[in-house]
Amino acid sequence: MALIPVKAGEVATVVTRFEMTQRPKPAPLLSSPLRLARWKEAEPEKYRILFRRVGEHWLWFSRLVLSDHELKATIHDPLVEVHAVLDPKGIEVGLLELDFRHSKQCILAFLGLVPQLTGQGLGQWLMAQALALGWRKGVTKLAVQTCSLDDPRAQSLYRNAGFVPVHRAVEIFSDPRLTGVLPASAAPHVPMVG
Repeated sequence: MALIPVKAGEVATVVTRFEMTQRPKPAPLLSSPLRLARWKEAEPEKYRILFRRVGEHWLWFSRLVLSDHELKATIHDPLVEVHAVLDPKGIEVGLLELDFRHSKQCILAFLGLVPQLTGQGLGQWLMAQALALGWRKGVTKLAVQTCSLDDPRAQSLYRNAGFVPVHRAVEIFSDPRLTGVLPASAAPHVPMVG
């Protein structure tokens, strides 16, 4: 067993890719007080606010470092669907992003709820929504990846939905809290070594 050093100012995480190659058997959608609202052409700043609300606790930063032009190129692509999860008052409390840019494949690019709603079974509802929207005519594979910085229940959610792990890699990147992309208070479960 070897320990691989990670430089000061960097974070390492284990990334696991999951895939599903068979459409799950139809099941009734779970009831929830939440609902989805499709954002056809979200403004970059509005998108980043929701992305940050959902992912800051898990050290999500990839979309925060893109320029407006780069972000629009992705989220305004006609083969990418962005859905906000709304609570009963219409407040945006989650994000579901589906990417159909690869032939016959749907990638669950982002799927998450604000940390205050995790652990309440609402992730199962959101996953059911993702499966219902992702498995459309011509799609033969759904894929999603998670990392060891994400909610520890994420892998169980994917496995219970029918995904199987197919690939694992280590990703090392500059700590976004030290570069100023995220506040120092983000992801308190991930030690900062600066």
